[in-house]
Amino acid sequence: MSSEPSVDDRLLDAAEGGIPSALADLGRLVRIPGIAWPAFDQEQLQLSAREIARLAEETGVFDEVRILTAAIPGTDEHGQPAILATRRARNGRPTVMLYAHHDVQPPGDDALWETPPFEPTVRDGRLYGRGAADDKAGVMAHIASLRALREVAGDDLDLGIVLFIEGEEEFGSRSFGQFLADNAEAMRSDVIVVADSGNWDSETPAVTVSLRGNATFHLTVRTLEHASHSGMYGGAVPDAMLATIKLLSTLWDENGAVAVEGLAARDAETPEYTEATLRDEAGLPDGVSPIGEGAILSRIWNKPSITVTGIDFTSVAAASNTLSPEVTVVVSARVAPGQDAKEAFAAIEAHLRANAPFGAQLTFANVDLGNGFLVDTSGWAVAEARDAMRDGYGKDPVDLGVGGSIPFIADLVRQFPGAQILVTGVEDPHSRAHSPNESLHLETFRNAVRAETLLLGRINARTV
Repeated sequence: MSSEPSVDDRLLDAAEGGIPSALADLGRLVRIPGIAWPAFDQEQLQLSAREIARLAEETGVFDEVRILTAAIPGTDEHGQPAILATRRARNGRPTVMLYAHHDVQPPGDDALWETPPFEPTVRDGRLYGRGAADDKAGVMAHIASLRALREVAGDDLDLGIVLFIEGEEEFGSRSFGQFLADNAEAMRSDVIVVADSGNWDSETPAVTVSLRGNATFHLTVRTLEHASHSGMYGGAVPDAMLATIKLLSTLWDENGAVAVEGLAARDAETPEYTEATLRDEAGLPDGVSPIGEGAILSRIWNKPSITVTGIDFTSVAAASNTLSPEVTVVVSARVAPGQDAKEAFAAIEAHLRANAPFGAQLTFANVDLGNGFLVDTSGWAVAEARDAMRDGYGKDPVDLGVGGSIPFIADLVRQFPGAQILVTGVEDPHSRAHSPNESLHLETFRNAVRAETLLLGRINARTV
């Protein structure tokens, strides 16, 4: 006599069966170049929002699906379109919020892509395209899991569900806090799943338990009232580039570690991680040494870093024999988990002002701050997530720290202080998010959908 398959088995079967259609839908989303930067066609972002709203409606799960915007505090502008789909909880079940974002990074130099950035291409078990991993795969992991859950649970689906797909995460989530305030009652949740992180590798899942904060700003260094001839005055008059180079060099010690007094580091254990793995995952060539001190993952997860990510200066093609009067750079600092981003920025500003060479004049502008995050791993939702990942991937999950930042999580904590927050994702170390040839490992996506389907199915059986 054959026994009936368990609910978990049925959920996994439904998840598996939905993978082909989920990947087809993902491919359609990748073809939409939805970029929140004003210089790009904003109708594409509207098109992306409409397409995801349609996918949400077609799950048959939600009581209401809306495309909404919110005001950007301190301006007369509104943010980019977000999808908010809601289903009320029934019979005492919890409510789960599923977050991802549908906007993507600009593609950068098309010549660096092996295939067109907005033409989804499968090769060697990976789907290539801008947003294929970050974060349209997160969007489709949610949609695919909801489809499978609906197929199995049917009329017994009592779980409350909030699907929140943001449209401006890559552009700073400028209206995020206001959006939460505007829709607080509709979005109130017991568990929040943020699908915008990564995994230990393509086979091993991870629960992200720490994130660094960020402090990004524009620094202008000025030494002259106007440009002057470098032959006539060079050697006596400091140009802005000379001052900028000398000033920026004080931010790091001889090993490349941050040398700014007042920037904190977190003391926490990290898993084994070799230099060879770092070279493979980061693309660090032989002969180029890693920077910093201590365990490699501690440098990435628990210590501050400072990177110059942009510069306004004369191009090579337009170079002339001129002493430059000013230079503007973009400085991006990652702040150790647990340190307030305002405190970190104040320390960096004080350091730069104290070390300005030749009396150079410094101007700080476009300051953007975001606090890091430490997950409370003691709640039942984290335990459920670990179990679901173990059963969905077939491997024990790893507690992961991430060197990047998701500043809006602080807004979620502030607006919904009682919610348990789970940070998950579908990326692996070779996804190259934000870089040319971004890609999604297809087997990782399959397992992520399996795990999230199990998680939702199991929470659907709980009472608050």
